[in-house]
Amino acid sequence: MTVPDVSVVIALHNAMPDLTACLTSLAGQTIGPARMEAVVVDDGSTDGSGAELARFATRHPGLFRTVRQEHSGGPAAVNRGTALARGRYLFHLGAGDRLGTESLERLVAAADRWQSDVLIPRQVGGDDRQSARGLFDRSRESVTFTDSALAWSLTDTKLFRREPVVRYGLRRREDLSVLSEQPYTLAALLHARKVSVLADYDHHHPAPRADRSAAAGPRLPERLRGIRAVQECLDALAPPGPVRDAVRARSFGREVPQLLQTGWLAEPPAQQRRIAEEIATLLDRHCPPGVFARLPVPDRLRLALAARGELGALRALIAHEAANGAPPAVRRGGRAYAAYPGFRDRALGLPDALFELTDRPAPERPGPGRAGWRRAARLRRFAGAVRG
Repeated sequence: MTVPDVSVVIALHNAMPDLTACLTSLAGQTIGPARMEAVVVDDGSTDGSGAELARFATRHPGLFRTVRQEHSGGPAAVNRGTALARGRYLFHLGAGDRLGTESLERLVAAADRWQSDVLIPRQVGGDDRQSARGLFDRSRESVTFTDSALAWSLTDTKLFRREPVVRYGLRRREDLSVLSEQPYTLAALLHARKVSVLADYDHHHPAPRADRSAAAGPRLPERLRGIRAVQECLDALAPPGPVRDAVRARSFGREVPQLLQTGWLAEPPAQQRRIAEEIATLLDRHCPPGVFARLPVPDRLRLALAARGELGALRALIAHEAANGAPPAVRRGGRAYAAYPGFRDRALGLPDALFELTDRPAPERPGPGRAGWRRAARLRRFAGAVRG
């Protein structure tokens, strides 16, 4: 049997009506059906997705390989599709996303020319889940975590050379109901001999996603597990240094602070405390002081309050920002600070460095504050992030 150049892997559950546009974009690819296959795993859909898949498979014989399974609700369907794929390259696509008509032909040609193990296609529109500012300014044969925004592109909508995926046994962890694509993609990037960016064409058109910060509340513990899995992958595959720091900056500048938004306010107090304590553990184990010091002010404040166990102050901060947005800047002693609740509150005892509006704040050690440090012996090590 002829090996296709590329296998597009799609796992779906109740993807109508967006599924039609996705499958249409695959059927019209200029690379042609002889050089591609679409492996589609229907994870127990009940909305007519199965019938739509059958319609496309009948109209385009040999192009679509479809499998149906009982609903798993997790990444098992993606793993199954990846295992069934035969192409030299793998391309993971969301069931509501579309590809430009020439995308697969251009991507395969560039990956062959450059001998890329991972090729990142230009994304257009959609939400910011994969957006990495500056990454798609131009095509580049080689990018790294230290010379580009690669750390901000951990979704799996990329062209992966299949051989390293098989060689390193890369699979999504099936115990992760959310964020399972991030440790998978991170491992592929860290193992890759060459990662490239193709920005010559509008390749990937993602479907709009629900606002993550608003929708995260019911799944905060699951998101924490996914974030931990990314840190564990990083610890296993990257030594301490700038590569680790680049990925940590993404995790603690994006995913972790997103856990402490309005969704967290909706949790019962006991769950709020558990989440804050787990975040404190993540900070202690995985967030170097240099990374913490360069986070934006609202992120530093959220994380520091969680680490201190100051949940009342954390609730007030989240509610204040949701109602009022960013506060005005104030100047004290020639320095500029964001006047969030808690600034120079003697009872709370937060250091000015947490509020300072600079790229490189001058940290200082926090005092014990009203409630003191929780888990004081362990968190004293993390306090280096705000040490003078």
